[in-house]
Amino acid sequence: LSKMAVSAVGRFPVVALSWICICITASLAVDRSNFKTCGQSSFCTRQRSLKPGNSMYRALLDSLQLRESSVSLHLINEVTKIPLLLEISGLDGNMVRIKINELNPLKPRYEVPDVLIREPATTLLTVTGRDENSIEFNLGTTQQKLIVTAKPFRMDLLAGHDLVLSVNSRGLLMFEHIRQRKDSGEEKEATESLESKKDDDSVPVDQIVEEGSEQAVDSENEKEKAQKEEEEPGTWEETFKTHTDSKPNGPTSVGLDFSLPGFEHVYGIPEHAENLKLKNTEGGDPYRLYNLDVFQYELYNPMALYGSVPVLLAHNSQRTLGIFWLNAAETWVDISSNTAGKTLFGKMLDYIQGGGETPQTDIRWMSESGIIDVFLMLGPTAKDVFQQYTSLTGTQAFPPLFSLGYHQCRWNYNDEEDVRGVDAGFDEHDIPYDVLWLDIEHADGKRYFTWDPSKFPTPRDMLNNMASKRRKMVSIVDPHIKIDSNYRIHNEIRSKGFYVKTKDGGDYEGWCWPGSAGYPDFTNPAMRSWWASMFSYDQYEGSTENLFVWNDMNEPSVFNGPEVTMHKDAVHMDGWEHRDVHNLYGLYVQKATAEGQLLRSLGEERPFVLTRAFFAGSQRYGAVWTGDNSAEWDHLKISVPMCLSLGLVGISFCGADIGGFFKNPSTELLVRWYQMGAYQPFFRAHAHLDTTRREPWLFGEENKQLIRSVIRQRYALLPYWYTLFYHSYHTGEPVMRPLWVEFPDDTITFNIDDQFLVGSALLAHPVSEQGARGIQVYLPGNGEVWYDVHTHQRYMAPQTMYVPVTLNSIPVYQRGGSIVPRKDRIRRSSECMHVDPFTLYVALSPKGSAVGDLFVDDGHSFNFEKKNQFLHRNFSFFSGVLTSSSADPRGSFESPAWIERVVILGIGKPTSVSLEKADGGESALDFEYSMETSVLTIRKPAVNVAADWSISLR
Repeated sequence: LSKMAVSAVGRFPVVALSWICICITASLAVDRSNFKTCGQSSFCTRQRSLKPGNSMYRALLDSLQLRESSVSLHLINEVTKIPLLLEISGLDGNMVRIKINELNPLKPRYEVPDVLIREPATTLLTVTGRDENSIEFNLGTTQQKLIVTAKPFRMDLLAGHDLVLSVNSRGLLMFEHIRQRKDSGEEKEATESLESKKDDDSVPVDQIVEEGSEQAVDSENEKEKAQKEEEEPGTWEETFKTHTDSKPNGPTSVGLDFSLPGFEHVYGIPEHAENLKLKNTEGGDPYRLYNLDVFQYELYNPMALYGSVPVLLAHNSQRTLGIFWLNAAETWVDISSNTAGKTLFGKMLDYIQGGGETPQTDIRWMSESGIIDVFLMLGPTAKDVFQQYTSLTGTQAFPPLFSLGYHQCRWNYNDEEDVRGVDAGFDEHDIPYDVLWLDIEHADGKRYFTWDPSKFPTPRDMLNNMASKRRKMVSIVDPHIKIDSNYRIHNEIRSKGFYVKTKDGGDYEGWCWPGSAGYPDFTNPAMRSWWASMFSYDQYEGSTENLFVWNDMNEPSVFNGPEVTMHKDAVHMDGWEHRDVHNLYGLYVQKATAEGQLLRSLGEERPFVLTRAFFAGSQRYGAVWTGDNSAEWDHLKISVPMCLSLGLVGISFCGADIGGFFKNPSTELLVRWYQMGAYQPFFRAHAHLDTTRREPWLFGEENKQLIRSVIRQRYALLPYWYTLFYHSYHTGEPVMRPLWVEFPDDTITFNIDDQFLVGSALLAHPVSEQGARGIQVYLPGNGEVWYDVHTHQRYMAPQTMYVPVTLNSIPVYQRGGSIVPRKDRIRRSSECMHVDPFTLYVALSPKGSAVGDLFVDDGHSFNFEKKNQFLHRNFSFFSGVLTSSSADPRGSFESPAWIERVVILGIGKPTSVSLEKADGGESALDFEYSMETSVLTIRKPAVNVAADWSISLR
């Protein structure tokens, strides 16, 4: 919601000219000069200045301390003699955790809280071999081994005889220790370090003496080096444009490299407007992870955007693995290609595997502060990695059913009359929708938790009118708070001391939509609890149970701040600098808001919160969208890899603004965007204040019918979408997924990001080319079959085929061997359809079989979990018999919904069809058969969705 300042300036008091200039420039397109490159980031420059070679670190093997599930040992920097503490843990589920911190820091370094859902369970770790320069560990009961080499320090992970991953094999471990500024006495620091070691029984005395002697001998050199470091630009103070960042702790960055032999395809580390497969960054900027409010972002570059998830996946035809770098500071990620046979790493591989060159991808992580805390998720399958990662950070929140329907939004619906008119328009034109959204203009002078008294004088009546039609509303609640002594929210936050502070101790202030604004410190649990309490019905006046929330601008966006965000030397609870916590801020805002919705319903109702900024773990709190896109064809295309990347790292509930936020789409682009959005998880149209109105009926009868048709397709598939989200909630598997997840050994799929899978059963390739008359569709799966969901035509796989298209075409295919539940009676909203009957679409495999499932509950509460009030049904078709049985006998839920039809694709004509119920009763069923399409339609089995039954074909 980075609105254009052309409109904003007139709504604000007089503000600094520099701020106006920044915003006007940004309104036209992203001004890249407002955002740093690696070369303008002193820590990124320092990290990158360390070139591959032998590591400056040595592991002190005699310092080894072995516990049942972890080991620790010391690393020594051979140049500075500063010791580090290395901790290695084997984790349940085939993971390894590596932590590196200073052994004796002058003050604590930040370790990210609240992202892991619990302390990970550990597994047995044993020493299985040792010599003078290495130690070998066995990880649990697996065949995996970890080899720690002392000099130069590196670690290698092996699965059986296969080298899977190496750490620091390129010698790029760099850990800048906290220090006092010059003239504070380096000799004293060295002495204190030495004395602390003498008190540490884990380090042998002779080793300490040896290191002490080395320190004495090198003291003059170290003084010279320290003096040089003091004088490096950006070490103790850094200026970008007009903003100066004081650095009271000096340089504290951390970096580490990982080498992946046999891998050429890596994915993840969202958010970037980039292809699914990550590019080589040699010769350019690394991928940046730093949550920023980027106006009208550019495509196909590594610039940071609104959210950051520091998780990278690597995939080849034998294995998938993941790296989770748990650090919330500004982070850069370099990706380079190599040949393992040309490196030290490769020599080990050659020795083990018998020579030859192996392709390799090298990953280098660099963060401004904090510690190194990294989880190696060893798969070996993609679905294993999803489960491993979400066992650490949690799975996608199970959304209420209404949120999977269609959402209508713009900046802004003007008043209550406008809301009534838009709502009535959907009924008049027979277009289903579930949610109408209100942007910042609904509030009283951008004071969140309020309503404009002239435009929205009776919000409760407005909401109740929507509820009478079984529809919802969403209002925006941003985390910048107008500084106004007559504004209760501001007064309470200030009186409680909950605002973020400046480095000098005052309340931090910046410019955002209300003008001068304060920024609540959401890292403070007490602040989050207070914020949550503001969503109760007696605090958020005019709110009702069908009002949900949108958190925007939560990077946080500060119009007059460095890079349009908060100063890094701003201070949070317990004295932590903003630089330490920056990428967590948006997660905390969404977390507090979701907890507010939980609180207002006494924990009964599932929340819905949309956020723009996010971090690892944000999936637990709701949905995200891809931010301020534009009405351009390339922005339509990029929505696919952007959402696929998010799904790979746990955030399944993703979508893009349909039609583009900025600019006015052509009718062709708008129709194509609806067709794309209907097959992406979060389905919302949104538009900028200065765009023309875009309600679906405003583009002529023909286009209205096209848009209406695709929205109805979305509603028909809601049972399938809802079931997929139930699975994602339990397993962490993405709802919208790349083809290679389901076809891991098909190398053709590794680069595909213009088509995707919805679950495992539907393949979608919506048209994203202007004026397209045909597209190329790849159908994967050796010996498998796919069925066009519209024509039911059958296609063998694998093949790439040319598909002619018109403006009405949405190429979507159902996988042979799957059963997809649908509801083909479309009503005005999802809640209106809740007890309507189901149709099962059974697409037979070449062997004549199919399986699928369906999850049903009340669609909104936690009763499925708290009271086991749910149905989870399995459907299977084998040997001419379709069977319905319980997938989870714990569940029980009464529903009048029934099975209305069964449509079987790819079958011969039977002579009879009969239904057998659980009580033994048997009856003949009516059916129709199409010889042309080999489709059998069985009408009105009329069995309850909760019942056990079978349908036999003879």
